[in-house]
Amino acid sequence: MTRQGTIPFFAPDLFEDDRDVLLDLVRATGTVPGQKFILGERTAAFEDALAETLGAAHVVACSSGTSALTLVLTAMGVGPGDEVIVPAYGCAPLGNTVVEVGATPVFADVDPLTTVVDPACVEAAVTSRTKALMPAHMFSVMADMPAMREIAGRHGLRLVEDSAVAQGGVLDGRPAGTWGEAGVFSFVQVKTFGTAGEGGAVVTDDPELARAVRALRNHGQEGQRFVHQRIGRNSRFDELLAAFQLHRLPGLPGRLERRARIAEHYTERFTPLAEHGITPPPPGRNGRCHYVYSLLADERDALQAHLAAHGVDSHVYYPQPLPHQPAFARFAPEGRTWPHALAASRRQLALPVHPRLTDAEVEHIADTVCAFAAR
Repeated sequence: MTRQGTIPFFAPDLFEDDRDVLLDLVRATGTVPGQKFILGERTAAFEDALAETLGAAHVVACSSGTSALTLVLTAMGVGPGDEVIVPAYGCAPLGNTVVEVGATPVFADVDPLTTVVDPACVEAAVTSRTKALMPAHMFSVMADMPAMREIAGRHGLRLVEDSAVAQGGVLDGRPAGTWGEAGVFSFVQVKTFGTAGEGGAVVTDDPELARAVRALRNHGQEGQRFVHQRIGRNSRFDELLAAFQLHRLPGLPGRLERRARIAEHYTERFTPLAEHGITPPPPGRNGRCHYVYSLLADERDALQAHLAAHGVDSHVYYPQPLPHQPAFARFAPEGRTWPHALAASRRQLALPVHPRLTDAEVEHIADTVCAFAAR
């Protein structure tokens, strides 16, 4: 524990074991011949290594997961007059990126238990203006990607998989990030494959889409420097972080396994608590990811206060559904409701699940939740 006995939600010493390596890489990157700090050989090597782990044809590293979504939508030609169906409950980039390319986000309600977007609600939201579907994996659960693929195929829609929180998740034997025409990852520190900074990636088997994204991330340059075939942006990847991620990639399975085992223990302890208003995510590993471990609690605020009183940090994600946020109010049709997204925003509470937790800390967290339920 840290901070006078508090178990932190995110590990403050996440990179402690890699500190010397990171410092050495700073020097090595700064003294390499040519001093290329962005989009160099290390970035290319990292892209290749990540593609190999996923069985994907192309990985394009970029500046963030949010930027990755914008690059994909732009490369797909999504723009003014188009609609993109996104979850009503989730992170702001689901809406921001759609608006940024000039299109309209259409919000679909979520499953009341898993909080991922409900395929039936997606189907109901399709119109003649729909250009793409953009489901997102949430907290501990991957979206129903087989259903998303079926809907997209039947309606002739593009499919973008927001797997920013789900690297390492596998559904029906297929890795997160490889279900759509393109998937995206985020490497911000707290993600399952977070780094010491910001970063993201686009994953695709489509060579033309990959080529377009590579150009768009570097001011629209393709092949020849200072020759711009299209309007692009600055979304380039850092060579230092590429080298650091290459160093940490072999250890990712072990860290993911630790997260999964902690989550399984929580779910085993918490499943009997449903009658007390505390609902864990569904058990099992198929279609699961462990960015954070998210409960649904009828007395969420009281549970959070109880955890804090017993030295456990917890976190409320998305206290309002996206269509209830002021930034997206103009995209929320009058009279439309998203009841399950609203319920999730009032009940969701995430517990620490990072791999640096000790067994004793995990047990203390589980005991504290169970004690609250037994009041």
